[in-house]
Amino acid sequence: MENQEEEKKMVPEVVLSSGHRMPALGLGTAALPLPPNQLLSSIFVDAIKLGYRHFDTASLYQTEEALGLAIAEALKQGLIAGRDDLFITTKLWCTDAHPNLVLPALKASLQKLGLDYVDLYLVHWPVRVKHEAHPIHFAKEDLLLFDMKGTWEAMEECHSLDLAKSIGVSNFSCKKLSDLLGHASVPPAVNQVEMNPAWQQNELREFCKENGIHVCAWSPLAANGASWGSLAVMESPILKDIAMAKGKSLAQISLRWIHEQGVSPIVKSFDKERMKENLQIFDWELSGEELDKISRIPQRRGFSGEMFVSPNGPYKSIEEIWD
Repeated sequence: MENQEEEKKMVPEVVLSSGHRMPALGLGTAALPLPPNQLLSSIFVDAIKLGYRHFDTASLYQTEEALGLAIAEALKQGLIAGRDDLFITTKLWCTDAHPNLVLPALKASLQKLGLDYVDLYLVHWPVRVKHEAHPIHFAKEDLLLFDMKGTWEAMEECHSLDLAKSIGVSNFSCKKLSDLLGHASVPPAVNQVEMNPAWQQNELREFCKENGIHVCAWSPLAANGASWGSLAVMESPILKDIAMAKGKSLAQISLRWIHEQGVSPIVKSFDKERMKENLQIFDWELSGEELDKISRIPQRRGFSGEMFVSPNGPYKSIEEIWD
C-alpha cells in the first residue's frame, strides 16, 4: 500500500493559466475496437489503483460512460477521497462545433460521465462538420466553415457556468491560436497536439510558452498501432541506444523527453504492466548529451488531417489545416 501511495505522489502537477492544477501525465481512453463498458471501466479502476489521476476522453471516443462508471466505482471503493482527486478532460467533436451546440454537447458528456463538471473541455479540432453527418465517415460536402469566434464564446459560457473548470483546444496551429487569442476573453489553458521525439513541434511549443498555453501531447509514441501511425519512435536507433544505456524502456525515454520539454503526455496503454511503467518517468532524467541526440531524430507528422480537406471546403489542402 505504501508503495502505491508513493507512486501516486510521483506524478507532479502543472498549474494552468486558469489557476487550476493538472497532473502532468494523463491516461488516454480512446480504443479501437472499443471494449465493452464493464471491461473498460475495470481497466480505468485499475489505472486509478496504480496512481493515474488524469483521464483524457472525448465524445468521439464513446468512452465517457465507462469512465463515469470507473469514477463511481473508485469513490465507492475509497480509492479516491472525492471527485476533486481526479482531473477529467473531454472534448467537443466537430459535428457539435457549432456555437449553439457547444453547451448541449458538454451537458451530454457530463451526463455520460455522471459528473457535475469536467476539469478541462477542449475543442477537438478547428473543424466544423454538419451536425447530422456521421462523426467520422462524413462526406466532403459536410465540411463547413469553422466559426472560431462563436464556438469559443460558447466554450467561455461553459467555463462561466462552472461546467468546465478550464477550457482549451486541440490540434490548433500557431496561426489558429493567434486568431483565437485575438478575440478570446478567456484564453485557452491547453493545446493538445500530436507530439513525440519524431514530431517535436518546436515552433508551436515556443508559441504556446510565450502565450501561457500549456501543451499536452497525444500520440507520445507515434501511435505505432494505429493505421496512420508509424514506428518512427519505437524503432528509433537513437532512442533504442539511450534506453539500453539507461536501463529504461524505449517508451519511458520518449515520455521522459516529453516531460522534460514542459509538456504533459497523454499515454495510452490498457496493459497493466505498461500502465505502471508509464508512471515511472519522474525520478530520473536525461543528460544534455542524450537530449542533444534526441533533437537530431528525423521529423515527420503522423496524423495528416486529410479527412478534413475538401476542394470546396474551408481547408483545400493539408497545408491550410496546419498553416
